Amino acid sequence: MSDTSTDTHASKADKQHPMLKMALELGPLLVFFFGNLRGEWLSRTFPELTAIGGPLLIATALFMAATVVSLVISKVVFKHLPVMPFVSGVVVMVFGGLSIWLQDETFIKMKPTIVNTLFGVVLLGGLAFGTSLLGYVFNAAFQLDAEGWKKLTLRWGIFFLFLAVLNEVVWRNFSDDAWVSFKVWGTMPITILFTLAQMPLIMKHSLEEKDDA
Repeated sequence: MSDTSTDTHASKADKQHPMLKMALELGPLLVFFFGNLRGEWLSRTFPELTAIGGPLLIATALFMAATVVSLVISKVVFKHLPVMPFVSGVVVMVFGGLSIWLQDETFIKMKPTIVNTLFGVVLLGGLAFGTSLLGYVFNAAFQLDAEGWKKLTLRWGIFFLFLAVLNEVVWRNFSDDAWVSFKVWGTMPITILFTLAQMPLIMKHSLEEKDDA
């Protein structure tokens, strides 16, 4: 396998720089929020940005640039591209590019729907064929028995589909500013709470816990 391929396994750097990993994942979202919030100021300060479009499209361009920077830093520091941010980044570039090219904000608004649906379908589809794909992504964080990975994969698959539906509800029924705020300040807390709610399951099926016992 070439050195430029993606990898689902943790390197030594993954374990040494957990805060950097979080910053690289949250950074592009914060840039997107700032770009939308200050889009008019940015267009006045940098008139060339008006060629991109309105505040949301300017924010989209900044989001795309920040995503590329984040992935490059991840590759340099961690020696691999984490699967979920990589897939999300590809969708950002495709749908963000379409939004700017066609001057249609719908594409970037549908990006979370597409990404979350993709993750949900892949996880649940893997289960249907007897494979708990989540184990390939999270095995750096903890080790579970087969039943634990199966249950956790099922829960995350359903959760991703829930996020996809939630995104559709928000962007179709609320303002652009409300959608951007929800994307940054709503989705992340919901995901954190969901993750914390899985800790009893993780502890119950943790191989480390069983070894200690």
